[in-house]
Amino acid sequence: MKYFLACFVLFILVFSCKTKERNELKLGVWRAELQVAPQEVLPFIFEVTSPQSLKIFNADEVILVNDIERSNDTIVIKTPVFEGYIEAVINNESLKGKFIKESLGREVPFFAKFGNSKRFISETNTANQNVSGNWEVVFSPDVEADRYVAKGVFEQVNNVVTGTFLTTTGDYRYLEGIIDGNTMKLSTFDGAHAFLFTAEIEGDTIKGMFYSGNHWKEPFIAKRNEDYKLPNANNLTFLKDGYEVFEFSFPNTEGNMVSLTDERFKNKVVVVQIMGSWCPNCLDESKYYSEYYNLRTNNEVEFVALAFEYAKTEAKALESIKRLKESLGINYPILLAQYGTSDKTKAQEKLPMLNHVLSYPTSIFIDKQGNVRKIHTGFNGPATGEKYAEFKTEFKDFIDVLVNE
Repeated sequence: MKYFLACFVLFILVFSCKTKERNELKLGVWRAELQVAPQEVLPFIFEVTSPQSLKIFNADEVILVNDIERSNDTIVIKTPVFEGYIEAVINNESLKGKFIKESLGREVPFFAKFGNSKRFISETNTANQNVSGNWEVVFSPDVEADRYVAKGVFEQVNNVVTGTFLTTTGDYRYLEGIIDGNTMKLSTFDGAHAFLFTAEIEGDTIKGMFYSGNHWKEPFIAKRNEDYKLPNANNLTFLKDGYEVFEFSFPNTEGNMVSLTDERFKNKVVVVQIMGSWCPNCLDESKYYSEYYNLRTNNEVEFVALAFEYAKTEAKALESIKRLKESLGINYPILLAQYGTSDKTKAQEKLPMLNHVLSYPTSIFIDKQGNVRKIHTGFNGPATGEKYAEFKTEFKDFIDVLVNE
């Protein structure tokens, strides 16, 4: 009997160890796919560095994820700042589940396999085209209501392509992919964006399809144009006739009302940021503004952000704002201007002095006398390279002008 019990205990221990080992999240490189259309998957690469952390790679961007929860064989990966998360079941060296955005009611099928570091699988291993340079782009060219312009900026080394699309409302952040024969494929995933671009190249023309998650797709066409420039971002949003000042009064994360007439803003240069915690371009802008604000040695410049949140409840919206502030070390106030929707028409109703709210983010520059001196629509972040460097120089120079007046 003792011999039988010993064997039984040994069997249980061995079986338990094997089960635990089989379902452990393996350290190393994984290749993930999001099913954005019946015949299209959006690939991205991540590296598990510990049971509680991993890195997501998009071209030069490395996203550090330190919030991984485990319950039996189910794992939840929460990306920093943004609401989106991945929920999946571990089965040996694979993950199967979905990418979820609860407030928007969106789910995208997710799959990952351990040990593959190639983002896109090339069929030919040969690039018949080179897309390096600037491209004049039109999205939804045949539907006037949806049509908008963009600028493609790409760099190609052999068959690997990196770059982004710049629009009047911001850039599509870090895109990475390949040229396979005459086919171009680019993707990015950051916890908010899940973008896939597929296209065919014919000489100086690119024709393709843009997928945003599995809820939206649209065609685009691009022509090579090294001299192409987008409309000036400083001329797209302005105060309507009859309005001389920019005004607001919204609660901060402690529930206290804040407005531009408060003592902290008097006789100071003020940058008002229209944004949302869910918005990747706003994240890039907030990083830069926070670093600039924290490095200043005087108090002549103030920032205040107006958050338009799609979270369904006030509590959820405030939680998202606090998470953003903590993640980036933001020390200026972020006010809850709206929750339940990020609709720009609704946002414009809260700010009736603007001709429209065209983009998240939008920045209003106000001088020491309370006059609106400039409104900058959108934000071109670090993925845009030279354009981002130009913005930072322009921003610092303009702030210095206002401070020294």
